[in-house]
Amino acid sequence: MSVMPLEKRGIATSRLVMGNMPFGGAWNHDPVTKEQVLEAEKAVDAALSIGITMYDHADIYTRGKAEQIFGQILKARPGLREQIVLQSKVGIVLSEGKVPGHFNFSKEHILKNVDGTLERLGIDYLDVLLLHRPDPLMEPEEVAEALAKLKAAGKVRYFGVSNMNVAQIEFLQQAIPDQLCVNQLEMGLGRVDFVNQDVFVNQTKGVQTHFSPGLMEYSRMKNIQLQAWGPLAQGRFSGRALDNEPEHIQQTAELVKQMAQDKDTTAEAIVLGWLMKHPAKIQPVIGSTKAERILACKDAERQAELMTREEWYTLYMSARGEKLS
Repeated sequence: MSVMPLEKRGIATSRLVMGNMPFGGAWNHDPVTKEQVLEAEKAVDAALSIGITMYDHADIYTRGKAEQIFGQILKARPGLREQIVLQSKVGIVLSEGKVPGHFNFSKEHILKNVDGTLERLGIDYLDVLLLHRPDPLMEPEEVAEALAKLKAAGKVRYFGVSNMNVAQIEFLQQAIPDQLCVNQLEMGLGRVDFVNQDVFVNQTKGVQTHFSPGLMEYSRMKNIQLQAWGPLAQGRFSGRALDNEPEHIQQTAELVKQMAQDKDTTAEAIVLGWLMKHPAKIQPVIGSTKAERILACKDAERQAELMTREEWYTLYMSARGEKLS
């Protein structure tokens, strides 16, 4: 398989990413417990055992506890930091009292929250920093100042975005000298709009598609690494109860199960393999603290290589609930 966009930028990373959003349990201000740290350690051990070397965070995950827990793991394992790629995000402000949840790309917020992330993780630098959600009030020049200061101080090596369209990336890029290298979006069998956007060109059905036109092609031309959050769709196609799900989702889950049995692999590997088959070299971000579920993803890259075009389209059409026209 061809080289991933991040590797072209000099970032040696694994094909899968470990998403650490669940670390720390509830999104509250309760202190971190030993049990939560032990659960996270088991998850990290499982990820390392299947070759995952990239770990995804955000300053808001479980209100900072996720990064705090991972920081404890790094402190207990000298040398691990230099063996992995660490990525985090800033830009979302959670609701607190009378202050509503909102987005903030101000220079002050970015700098302050990156410092908070580094402190919680107990590290000197992040490999990658993502701007988490588009801020309608953002000033690209102000963002550029913040990113330049972070890079000059050695606190961040590379920058990217999350949940942005082509115009938003270009708007930022014209002010930022370093090329943005990542865009993380919701993609997978549970969210196939990234494919629908391509096949619905010149069709009225396309107005119902919620994905940035041309984003897949733009990302490939600009060597932007596409990452997928929610790629396993909360287990919708790999064992979760589906009594209240639409018929086509239940049928897709059965199709995935049968395909996994036929190929002597797991449902998770089939679901992720379908996503990884796409020539954009999408990087799935696995968000689970369950060691057994992480281990079930081990065969995903091989399944992506083995999956035929016909199998890929069969899964796609089943997941979207209608044939191509």
